[in-house]
Amino acid sequence: MKIRFYKMQGIGNDYVYINCFESPIENPAKLAVRVSDRHFGIGSDGLILLCPSETADLKMSMFNADGSEGRMCGNGIRCVGKLAYETGLVDSTEITVETLSGIRRLRLLTDGGKVSGAQVDMGAPVLEAAKLPALTPERTLVNAPLTVGGSEYRITCVSMGNPHAVIFTSGIDGLDLQGIGPLFEHHAMFPEGVNTEFAELLGKNELKMRVWERGSGETMACGTGACAVAVAACLNGLVGRAEDVTIRLLGGSLTIRWEETCLMTGRAELVFTGEIEI
Repeated sequence: MKIRFYKMQGIGNDYVYINCFESPIENPAKLAVRVSDRHFGIGSDGLILLCPSETADLKMSMFNADGSEGRMCGNGIRCVGKLAYETGLVDSTEITVETLSGIRRLRLLTDGGKVSGAQVDMGAPVLEAAKLPALTPERTLVNAPLTVGGSEYRITCVSMGNPHAVIFTSGIDGLDLQGIGPLFEHHAMFPEGVNTEFAELLGKNELKMRVWERGSGETMACGTGACAVAVAACLNGLVGRAEDVTIRLLGGSLTIRWEETCLMTGRAELVFTGEIEI
């Protein structure tokens, strides 16, 4: 069968999107591995499905490049909003999307009838280590020591639907993330794996980060990771609470504001459309 797909990206975080209102998918995990391959497939960080929902305007199902299912994707959900609006699945710029991490509210930003980006209410960060989950007697992990690969790091752990370990350091451009990333991802403290962000303070309310995502490796951007970095920076006194914080990633920039919940604002773009035969 042939399936119509949309290749979209949010500041370099690229996924293959399929409208399941038109084309139901029976084995999304297997399909995610196939379409994500950059030599034998389309090439992407994973697969995102737009599906019917009983509790929101639509449901987003997200699968990493290795076929594992993700609970939330900040850059992906902005593209979900763009695709839903521009294909007529929704007719409002204020929409709700069901995810495994709960219902998320989007305010779509339009220009000439097209969606250029969105502000997403990403929900409240979860700081309890047990809910990350992390195997530690500590209630929270803020600037906590952790030995990885024979070196000690100071980590701050935040869940934004996905678990994150944030490390503040300098010189992240020269960091061997391919070497250290898997060691964090599969560390014994994190029984379900962890996304790891290395962040560097550039100036007032401005940080740069690189991310190693569980199941995908280093990616150009990570929306939940940018939220985790902003929250961790607040907890460590590097930025102010309830202020706009600019997070610069390899693929572009996101604006994060942590009030009661995290508000994330960024672009969403269509790269191309096509059909894949499976």
